[in-house]
Amino acid sequence: MMNRREFLGGAATTGVAGVLAGMGHAATGPVTLTAKPVMVQLAPPDLPPTGIWGYDGQLPGPVIRARQGERVVRRFINALPQPSSVHWHGLRIENAMDGVAGLTQDAVPTGGEFDYDFTAADAGTFWFHAHNQSVEQVARGLYGALIVEEPDAPDADRDEVLILDDFLLDGETAQIDPDFTSAHDRSHAGRRGNFNVTNGRYDFSLPVKRHERLRLRLINAANARIFQLGLVGMTGWVMAHDGMPLATPEPIEGAFLLAPGQRVDLLADIIAEDGESAHLVRIDDGQGYSQAAFPVVGVAARNPRQAPDAFPPNPDMEITGLAEARRLRLAMEGGAMGGLKTAILNGERMTFRQLAEANQFWSFNGVVGLTDAPLASASRGETLRLEIVNDTAFPHAMHLHGIHFREVSASGSLGPMRDTVLLFAGETREIVFAASHPGKWLFHCHMLSHTASGMATWIEVT
Repeated sequence: MMNRREFLGGAATTGVAGVLAGMGHAATGPVTLTAKPVMVQLAPPDLPPTGIWGYDGQLPGPVIRARQGERVVRRFINALPQPSSVHWHGLRIENAMDGVAGLTQDAVPTGGEFDYDFTAADAGTFWFHAHNQSVEQVARGLYGALIVEEPDAPDADRDEVLILDDFLLDGETAQIDPDFTSAHDRSHAGRRGNFNVTNGRYDFSLPVKRHERLRLRLINAANARIFQLGLVGMTGWVMAHDGMPLATPEPIEGAFLLAPGQRVDLLADIIAEDGESAHLVRIDDGQGYSQAAFPVVGVAARNPRQAPDAFPPNPDMEITGLAEARRLRLAMEGGAMGGLKTAILNGERMTFRQLAEANQFWSFNGVVGLTDAPLASASRGETLRLEIVNDTAFPHAMHLHGIHFREVSASGSLGPMRDTVLLFAGETREIVFAASHPGKWLFHCHMLSHTASGMATWIEVT
């Protein structure tokens, strides 16, 4: 059983080694967005190309950029061998556009189309990904960044999107492991890859200048990997979590975590000397590896900038009515080394052994998977407080669709606004949110193998 302190225990890095990184696609996406199989050179060139599924044949998919308040329209075309849908992760949009097959829309069949049309009300870093059989489709590469720009750009020389991922590849053929229903992955920490990339590349390198200020938009698109990250040759500040700006920028000191589904906006100043390299470092087992390299070529300014001002807030970031909020509870149970004895699957109570035979391992409040009844039904504008208890041996990244929340501390203060919260084994966290958007909103673990094996529910706003 691993807790947060143990996970961070290897945070000290003694150097930067390894391979892994990527190149960003800065072009605005087309009117159509086509999901299709394609071959890419994912592994080093001495290995064969890898078959992936990509939006518009790219890995990652095209970066879609919009100005805050603009309408985003994409005609999704499914050229995959199985049905699919597109979820616009972190965006507070109309429920019919949320893209959850089986809850907000029917999956788009092979050869079919679906028009997504919504307004990007919030500025920030968001992303889109497949939301039907997502444990497979996301693992095959179906994701991309959606960037909503502020009316006035923050003070930065560059704006760079870095999508972090890991692929589970065969070491000889460089093909993606096709076992997406592994009982071990489902019952343990989830499907973890053996080949780390940034923007689809293992050798990411982006030339910079000393004293340049970069806006780095980090997105964790991995199925289950919690990225433990640090900065070398850079000083930085956390400016936003999950697309929502912080009231006060937080200086980065040491390592920080990025769970599946989460995003973080950094402002990073290059302090490495001309001719050296700065790095976004990934920490594995106490060792530092370059997740993204920034070779320094030239000098942008003689002196560094002062600490940055906060980004402007998005609309409706305040949450009121905390004292009067209705209280809910979500107990997470199951998995290997867990204490789950029985749970209800498809209306029938089963033993844990029977659940395992059905390849289902997790429950929320004693129920496995989505049901016809929601976890809660709330009136629009109602404030809800949800206590989440992780009574399992593994971490879980809980993502709420369409609604952002704040964590309630033991003292009653509210944390930063976000849409995905990471709970380690044995942790209990409480979140509070306003039921602001009508519809059916999925609430699930973004370790996608866990979602496929029971960790999903939904909240109805009427």
